[in-house]
Amino acid sequence: MKAVFTSAAAAIRGAGPRLAGVLAIGAALAASRDARADADLGVAPRATQKPDLTFRAYGELHAGFYAYGLDQNRAGGSRRDRRVELDTTRLALEVEARFADDLEVEFEIEFEHGGTGAAYELEYEEFGEFEQEVERGGEAIVEELYLRKVLGGRFAVSVGRFYVAVGQLSRYYRPTAYLAATRAEAETTVIPQVWDELGAQLEAFLGRVKVTAQVVNGLDSTGFSSQFWVSRGHQGRFESIRASDPAGVLRVDVQPRAGVEVGAAGYVGGTSRNRPKADLVPTCADGDDDVVAPCGYVAAPVVIADVHAALQLGPVRAQGTALYGWLGNANAVSARNDRLSNDLQVLRSPVSDQALAIWGEAGWDVAPALGLAAAHRLEPFVRLEHYDTMFRPRAELFDNPRFARTVATAGLSYQAHGGVFAKVDASHRRFGSSELRPENALHVATGFVF
Repeated sequence: MKAVFTSAAAAIRGAGPRLAGVLAIGAALAASRDARADADLGVAPRATQKPDLTFRAYGELHAGFYAYGLDQNRAGGSRRDRRVELDTTRLALEVEARFADDLEVEFEIEFEHGGTGAAYELEYEEFGEFEQEVERGGEAIVEELYLRKVLGGRFAVSVGRFYVAVGQLSRYYRPTAYLAATRAEAETTVIPQVWDELGAQLEAFLGRVKVTAQVVNGLDSTGFSSQFWVSRGHQGRFESIRASDPAGVLRVDVQPRAGVEVGAAGYVGGTSRNRPKADLVPTCADGDDDVVAPCGYVAAPVVIADVHAALQLGPVRAQGTALYGWLGNANAVSARNDRLSNDLQVLRSPVSDQALAIWGEAGWDVAPALGLAAAHRLEPFVRLEHYDTMFRPRAELFDNPRFARTVATAGLSYQAHGGVFAKVDASHRRFGSSELRPENALHVATGFVF
């Protein structure tokens, strides 16, 4: 309370000495009252050491030109079109406070697509059923909020909301950390984009090896679909997060030399008991009506494994990920999701048992060759992606070639002073059948990171 009065006094001191004096007296009274309360409880006087604060932020604006229509569900693929879309993609604010005894607090708030509101979209995914659904036009999201304690310099324990240590974008998610104007769609389609969950984390720093172990809440299988596999199972539609089915994560990163990093990660988690209703249950005749799931739940575990690498050696910068996923009892999940209410605003298409995503990008800094100062990077680059959200599905599920996608992207990335950036690239997307029309797009992005 003392800090509140003191900060307010400092902020408006220029408005008049009388008001500032009143607030200063209020701060003194508050401190006195706090001290008396501590004395009454037998508590030692409070420490007044202030934490060391670090502020970071990044923002991104995006423009896209698309030579194809939105409806990809036609027999020959999307129609030819000329669309231009503008977006305030994201603005993220990060604060890290370091206290004594190696105790840290960090939080990140991200504003996506210009803030919050409501928007409409036509949903073409449900195979001919055209719906107009109300969704959020933008979002204000708390992506990180955790307490972290460093133990002996080699270990750290965190509790709260943090990024799930799967995929390359869990670490290289800021706009200057990847070359293209957009994040890799192979990774962001198959698993949640910059995936954050609630739980506990242990990090071990063992020389050139870093080990990360996490226990977090699991996914919600009502969000699984043909087009996005399990990525839309990331919980967020309701006020609270269901963690009746948790998940475990293990990641190992090795740095064999400066500028080179390779690693692997694994994720195993349940999903059935994280659904809004207890509706993924087996039928039983002799169950107890007073029990929510008298015969238990149908298990629907998600298993994800990846290998990833990143390097920056002189003018060369590259990174990539290969990711495989498996869903147990996908047929039961699909059958139950097909009967979900439209009010839940999820896709109800069948989900595949397996998914695959592979992507990589590489660029070369030509700024020195052009005589630009060291504060500038100018990198022509290429990115290749292949992902299939219906990879080798069960025999009774149609292997829709529309969900096997290959994307080639080439462009130019510019950075100044390590923080201001501008990017332009062109992409060409093909599908698993030559009967589906390819899709071309042009992307431009600019923004900052500091």
